[in-house]
Amino acid sequence: MKDNNAIGIEYLQQGKYEEALAAFSQEIEQNPENAVAYVNFGNVLSAVGEQEKAKKFFERALEKDENMGTAHYGLGTLFFQQEKWDKAKGHFELAMKKGVEDGDIYFMLGMTLLQFEQPKLALPYFQRSVELNPDDTEARFQFGLCLAGLGLIKEATAEFETVVTEDDNHADACYNLGVAYAYQDKREMALEMLDKALEIQTDHMLAAHAKKIITEN
Repeated sequence: MKDNNAIGIEYLQQGKYEEALAAFSQEIEQNPENAVAYVNFGNVLSAVGEQEKAKKFFERALEKDENMGTAHYGLGTLFFQQEKWDKAKGHFELAMKKGVEDGDIYFMLGMTLLQFEQPKLALPYFQRSVELNPDDTEARFQFGLCLAGLGLIKEATAEFETVVTEDDNHADACYNLGVAYAYQDKREMALEMLDKALEIQTDHMLAAHAKKIITEN
């Protein structure tokens, strides 16, 4: 028989938030010292936009178990959404120290470091995120952007090509791939990608500007 935590997680994955809250609430009533239940309850509240309430449940989880890395991850995500970058970074780093080891934590820490304009520091986190979750096209796209920003154009090109293959409606990836091709004097390939970006998103100003520069030269 499944416990309330397992039942609640299933409901959360299905987007049945009220049912998930009911299951986690029951788990907390039956096992008030179970830190995981508080984290799960906080995750549901976070998913429905109740940030301050979610924060209290993540904090309560840490009161029950100070080594609960997923509670730090939840707090980091909340602070990231609130653009409190220092606090987000601190909690993501604590989450990793407390054993959270998946693609999402590396991605979020990479995204946080970008807010400090530190692409060189963010790069290895995006790289690790892609290694752990190769199907995460957004992590791969950010990895490509970091590579490009550091002048590693060929390496960035390979990542953008993979993103476009996996998601042919990713206008920004098409645009950046077009620019990467242009840097390598692959004019026709660059124009093809820029046209594709504009086909997906007709008001893509950067793609239109890049196309204008290439066609006028």
